Amino acid sequence: MAEHDTRRDEIAANLTTVRARIAAACAEAGRPDDVALVVVTKFFPESDVRLLADLGVRAVGENRHQEASAKAAACSDLGLSWHFIGSIQSNKAAAVAAYSDVVESVDRVKLVAPLGRGAEEHGAHRGGRRVECLVQVSLDPPGATGRGGAQADDVARIADQIAASPGLRLGGVMAVAPPGEPPLSAFERLAAVAARLRRDHPAATVVSAGMSGDLEAAIRCGATHVRVGSAVLGPRPPIK
Repeated sequence: MAEHDTRRDEIAANLTTVRARIAAACAEAGRPDDVALVVVTKFFPESDVRLLADLGVRAVGENRHQEASAKAAACSDLGLSWHFIGSIQSNKAAAVAAYSDVVESVDRVKLVAPLGRGAEEHGAHRGGRRVECLVQVSLDPPGATGRGGAQADDVARIADQIAASPGLRLGGVMAVAPPGEPPLSAFERLAAVAARLRRDHPAATVVSAGMSGDLEAAIRCGATHVRVGSAVLGPRPPIK
């Protein structure tokens, strides 16, 4: 029990710090303090997810399908919103939609049909709600490889396909700041992509950007959601 209480106190203190950072960044940007926090729980145990829920966290993020599926099932009693934020294999997309409330990493048209199929097949588990999807936008320089994300010119086509899928709902965009570049300039590019998307899809207002090290820059550029892992839960456990 002592170890459980120590871990709870650690997470609670970290959450207080992160929430204060979010509030300060919103104040600095002249925005309401309404940025949603998604705590990234990949590699952390179910027990930490339960502590987060007890401490008022409502959304968690995972990026490996097998781990995410098992953890979402084990924690189904908590009423959390499960965000899938990792790369998706097209043959796993329907399975990802089975447990995800939000899929943040849709970066190609090929994923939309299987995501929609999985969402419709498992919609009863979500009370008939559609799965919210974000278009992941690449902010990497031209020629960079190995990171997910659609090119800016492809975002509209992917978004239109999501919006037309009966099982899905277009939420907006997501991105990760590239290494080696000030995050502010990268997130400014994302803000421009998000603004263009909203012209065609006014309800697509979500901008998921910013992590432990750069959430302030993301909020300055209009992020509505930040994805924070290590600043809340500490260093990730070794990969199993």
